[in-house]
Amino acid sequence: MIARRLFSSDRRIAVTIATLLAAAVIVPVLNLAVPAESAFHVPSYVVALAGKYLCYALLALALDLVWGYCGILSLGHGAFFALGGYAMGMYLMRQIGARGVYGNPDLPDFMVFLNWKELPWYWLGFDHFWFAALMVMAVPGLLAFVFGWFAFRSRVTGVYLSIITQAMTYALLLAFFRNDMGFGGNNGLTDFKDILGFSVQASETRSALFAASAVALALGVQVTWLVVGSKYGKLLMAVRDAESRTRFLGWRAENVKLFAFTLSAMMAGIAGAFYVPQVGIINPGEFDPANSIEVVIWTAVGGRGTIVGPIVGAIAVNAAKSWFTGALPELWLFALGGLFIASTLFLPRGIVGLWDRWRQMRATGAVPAEGKAAARTEPQPAE
Repeated sequence: MIARRLFSSDRRIAVTIATLLAAAVIVPVLNLAVPAESAFHVPSYVVALAGKYLCYALLALALDLVWGYCGILSLGHGAFFALGGYAMGMYLMRQIGARGVYGNPDLPDFMVFLNWKELPWYWLGFDHFWFAALMVMAVPGLLAFVFGWFAFRSRVTGVYLSIITQAMTYALLLAFFRNDMGFGGNNGLTDFKDILGFSVQASETRSALFAASAVALALGVQVTWLVVGSKYGKLLMAVRDAESRTRFLGWRAENVKLFAFTLSAMMAGIAGAFYVPQVGIINPGEFDPANSIEVVIWTAVGGRGTIVGPIVGAIAVNAAKSWFTGALPELWLFALGGLFIASTLFLPRGIVGLWDRWRQMRATGAVPAEGKAAARTEPQPAE
């Protein structure tokens, strides 16, 4: 019954989920079971890099839920991503214990260096994985709920809402840079040792984290599809296309947007939680507004409002970034800006939207408007 419900949705969604679940099995096998000299061996650094791309894809999917289907252009989703990452980083720091540089079993190294005498109250409980996993979703979700409660009830929309979300992200950036906040200041949290008792540097752990990221992204795709395909999803798109008319029909548009915004923030927090142990560090730089703008670019390039598009955009753009920053590092920002402008002008629905249009034209035998005009001007053969 579960499998029937899973694959009863659109074929593209089913193929995406199946691909992610297959990758969760195949990539770890190619990394751990295939000899290093084999052409089919996947190195550990590639596994970690691919796992990072999957976390970015989940973050882009979270943004697509509110931007593509609700019309909320959030420039602050990097904040929810970073908060989820910090929650996981706090758990990983507590697992170091007395193995730190200063050998303090209770305080992380940066607190010992700054002469903290005791662990702050908001660090309590993070020595348990279940508590950290709960905070990964609860902290971003609570922030999004409080922010959305005031913003949506005040009828803040459009570019004004985008600016406010960006201001929220920048405020958190400045706050987490402070040493007296108790989150490592400029250096952030790093030097992780274990996760659930397993070394974060081991190849087995890296493969397990990749598999967990792939499964989490597959679940995110399915949850997003179920939300969008439900009656609530139709209402979500109604708010996006005609909010005033939806209000006139008696619906509370602010409540509709608030649920989607909170769910999206929780998904972004989960993405950040999987990101941190694979990258090995979390610092205030993750709150940089430029990071949130990059997420918008991934979503636009892949195709917003398509579910699969943001995943394609996040993986493709970050793969290009990895190559560009190694081969032509000084040109990457220009390439990124040009890509966003080109997507806006020529691919308004992104890569997936272009693919859909091509398939539709091929199936119906339609010709583009310019092709039809050219056909009308051609001289007809004589009888």
